[in-house]
Amino acid sequence: MGTIGVFLVGVVLLVNGLVLLNVVPPRSAAPLNLFVGALQIVFPTIILIQSGGDPAVAAATWPTYLFGITYLYYGLNIVFELEPQGFGWFCAFVAAAVAYQAVTTAGSDPVFAVIWLTWAIMWGLFFALLALDAHRLSRFAGWFLVLLGVPSCSVSSIFLLEGTWTTSPAAGLAALAVLALATVSAVVLNRIQLRTAPRTGSQPAPSALAPELAQAQ
Repeated sequence: MGTIGVFLVGVVLLVNGLVLLNVVPPRSAAPLNLFVGALQIVFPTIILIQSGGDPAVAAATWPTYLFGITYLYYGLNIVFELEPQGFGWFCAFVAAAVAYQAVTTAGSDPVFAVIWLTWAIMWGLFFALLALDAHRLSRFAGWFLVLLGVPSCSVSSIFLLEGTWTTSPAAGLAALAVLALATVSAVVLNRIQLRTAPRTGSQPAPSALAPELAQAQ
């Protein structure tokens, strides 16, 4: 993926995580998804045309299409209120492709291998939510995106842009530790019920982050 594109994806994942947590209304997130998705289709296409069929450029570009289509698809789902199952199965395909990237890059760039793994988990969660209707994962998925969207995308792109990226095994282990810590944090936060109003009598407190999948589409 292009470095600038990765930077923008961080905020998209953050906002989409907040949608799953019912903090951001879905329609409010649609324009950002459509805009970034369109960028990740148009610019890679221009790069491919200018490359003259260079296999190396094609190999570096094809993942961008998968993510670009994801954001376009999600934005269109929101705008036109489409059934989510087709989008969910597309996310399963993306998760498998990204998991392949994690395996094949582990030896040469362990840090980015962990990032690929993080994205594979994210898209696997999208598949579970949209294709399998796994509502119980909504809050966990929301927190996972909120905690790891910006670090895995925007922060990593800053290191790449500044030329301070490292491929050392120690850095890879550190990235894996961050993934593990964020996953545990998402599990813990998933269990926390945030109250938005005081209880009166025996009435339970409403949850500000009640995970309703229908509102996240």
